[in-house]
Amino acid sequence: MICLGIESTAHTFGCGIVSDKGGKCSILANEKDSVTTEEGGLIPRELAKHHFEKAKEVIESGLKKANLKMKDIDLVAFSQGPGIGQALRVGAIAARTLALANEKPLLGVNHCVAHVEIGKAMTGAKDPIVVYVSGANTQIIGYEEGKYRVFGETLDIGLGNLLDSFGRKMGLGFPAGPALDKMYFEKKKYVELPYTVKGMDLAFSGLGTAAGQKIGKERKEDLAYGLLHNAFAMLAEVSERALAHTEKEELLLTGGVAASKALREMLEKMCNARNAKFFVPPFSVCVDQAAMIAWLGLVEFRAGNRMKVKESGIDPRQRTDAIRVNWLD
Repeated sequence: MICLGIESTAHTFGCGIVSDKGGKCSILANEKDSVTTEEGGLIPRELAKHHFEKAKEVIESGLKKANLKMKDIDLVAFSQGPGIGQALRVGAIAARTLALANEKPLLGVNHCVAHVEIGKAMTGAKDPIVVYVSGANTQIIGYEEGKYRVFGETLDIGLGNLLDSFGRKMGLGFPAGPALDKMYFEKKKYVELPYTVKGMDLAFSGLGTAAGQKIGKERKEDLAYGLLHNAFAMLAEVSERALAHTEKEELLLTGGVAASKALREMLEKMCNARNAKFFVPPFSVCVDQAAMIAWLGLVEFRAGNRMKVKESGIDPRQRTDAIRVNWLD
């Protein structure tokens, strides 16, 4: 089967085309157009405007890259949630239009679960604890009894939002993560900042506020190091605890913040100390993109999941652990 997936949860509008021939994930196209800024953050209405303007172009580019036409597509999938409502709505409308106009089945899928499944497909991880870190999401996930259970998560903002909000205070554009990661390796000293772990959960807003108050009083490289070191160490602590609790032997890092060299190094050291296998998918499928939506669409469709158009409304607050993972039962 071949699935065309649409991604539009936040800053990216993407069209991914994936085949599951032979039971393997074969990415035929993974086109996208993303909103970036020189300064400041993301404004929902501007995201919607961008997605509406770019949707046709990106979808046509995806089909051209895959050398296919809509008649060759067997299924249309889209990100149903979670995400920014205005942005999600554009992708849902585009997917419904394609499905109805071409008489193809339609399937809305969970954005977070898509990150997990594409990560497993691209790395060969079988039953990992998943560290999913993106702009709005920070979750420690593992499969148990029919669902991807959330063993720990942020209590306030996502790790990516922490980096971007701090980056704005420093005058950096969006996304700020790459610039902060570069500064991390240029530090001269550690700046003491809050470290907040509550059981298996984390809180980042206090760390961001404290770091912001020190801007202009400390070297920016040292501040970036202190912020990233604490945030990543918090994540490593709860990830190790999840591995110990579940007795799983694999750790999979995914989401946009997986691009961080500093985070990868810290988690890999923790896994080495526990004799656990550490997996990171190619960066092209860690960030928000539509190949993961297409792949999860295929996985769910093969498992018998179906959706009527009237059931295809968006769900900006859709939870990872609300999805029945019947393909692993």
